[in-house]
Amino acid sequence: MASSSQRTYDDALSRLAQLQSNRTIVNLFGTDDNKNDFQNKPAAAAKKYLNSLAIPEMLSWLARAGYTPSSLAATGLKCVHVAGTKGKGSASALVSSIISQYPPTNTTPGGPVVVVGTYTSPHVLSVRERIQLDNVPISREKFALYFFEVWDRLSQAAREAGDPVTSNEEYDGPGTKPFYFRFLTILAFHVFVREGVKQAVIECGIGGEYDSTNFLSAESVTASVVTQLGIDHVAMLGDTVEKIAWNKSGIFRQGVRAFTRRLDGADKKGVMEVLRDRAQEKGVAELVEVEDEEVEKWKGVEGARLEGPFQKFNMALAVAAAREHLIRMGQKFEGAFGEEGWKLDDIPAGFEKGLKEASLKGRCESFKDSKGTAWFVDGAHTEDSLAGVGQWFAGKVKGDEVNVLVFNQQDRDPEVLLRALLTAAQKQSGTSTPVFSYAVLTRNEEKAPVEGEPERDLTVQLKGQKIFQEASAGTETSVYNAVEPAMEQVQKIAEQARRDGKTCNVLVTGSFHLLGGVLKTVEYVEY
Repeated sequence: MASSSQRTYDDALSRLAQLQSNRTIVNLFGTDDNKNDFQNKPAAAAKKYLNSLAIPEMLSWLARAGYTPSSLAATGLKCVHVAGTKGKGSASALVSSIISQYPPTNTTPGGPVVVVGTYTSPHVLSVRERIQLDNVPISREKFALYFFEVWDRLSQAAREAGDPVTSNEEYDGPGTKPFYFRFLTILAFHVFVREGVKQAVIECGIGGEYDSTNFLSAESVTASVVTQLGIDHVAMLGDTVEKIAWNKSGIFRQGVRAFTRRLDGADKKGVMEVLRDRAQEKGVAELVEVEDEEVEKWKGVEGARLEGPFQKFNMALAVAAAREHLIRMGQKFEGAFGEEGWKLDDIPAGFEKGLKEASLKGRCESFKDSKGTAWFVDGAHTEDSLAGVGQWFAGKVKGDEVNVLVFNQQDRDPEVLLRALLTAAQKQSGTSTPVFSYAVLTRNEEKAPVEGEPERDLTVQLKGQKIFQEASAGTETSVYNAVEPAMEQVQKIAEQARRDGKTCNVLVTGSFHLLGGVLKTVEYVEY
């Protein structure tokens, strides 16, 4: 057991870094259905085997930490559960922000003071972003305190179970702990219990059916949300949108309303059929399908911190889910919003304020640095998401300004992603002039390699450069092996723009890892 002098926030981060990473777990699933994979099984069999273990293993780890779905339900914790390919982080932030505008009126002296807890992923700058209390990342002190409470419980449970170890000290080590995302999921619920949280918004990590968050009982869930669907995490979730829809809708609960965006068109028919079949299979109270036509007629919310035309659809889902949650928590709404046939234009002031104030690190985030450079950052990493980011950025800048793209996506096809971004941006601009004056293509490592370190593979970056030569020949491109030298180039471009009396706008997108590295060079990273 670590001594009290080894129980700081930095010590907790050090222990957390020792846990098996999410990438390692994803890699177990492989990508080729014909190759031998996990435990020498064919990949398809390996995926089925790993998925079959996901929830039972999570329940076992949860029990070792002292919790069961029933015991969590007994605390009175009520959750909005959110899954989806695109927009689930934004929807989670929006629901949390709305709920925070409606503190419970039936609290007793000494009762809970936190209105809403939020569990989301990934983080950009600090792991504390993942666990929030009233939309603020948990403090360093509380993170360390609760981290070691969970760590100790798991260590003690391993001792009591007689887990095989080579030395007694190993009980306190990472070998008796779950992998990274599972540990943080358990930690989040432990925080909520210890802080007396009665309302929470829980975002799935990957998928839904087999996700580490999907142990909640129907008693603990007030609303299930599936945001826009698309192709992502194929090895784990399936290679069609229909298969992915089946997986995401695994969060549906018996007797609980589920909310999703209605997808129209012949190519979307199969997706909606899957969602409707799953809703019936799971016995949901109702599958509420938010129609695009209704959203497009809605005036929306002016001055919202979560920008971008696509956020309007996330807001509509968030309004519907938050309304359901608050009603189930005993909230009464007056006028049309309290009636069955309510419309988006009927939302009360508290909802409008919640939508306006919601924010999420690295999602449609914009700010100016001390030298006046305008930064636009979004961790989009799918085709649809990057198209939305391209539309958002092009709608915010002008053609006579110096516009810079900083991009990387190391795990997906850069051609598909960059072409989606460029096509949407160009269409939004309404001109044939390239939207981007410069494109800086970099790896995610923060620092350049030191002497003696192997050269880094720049295949992805060079492919991106070629795409610009074909699709946006007027854009000047450069390739870098790390964020720091890439940012030095961006600062040189911005400095020249200032000397020329022009505004410089920088869009950073493609990867949350990239965002984290870039933001550390631009702004003070801790809160």
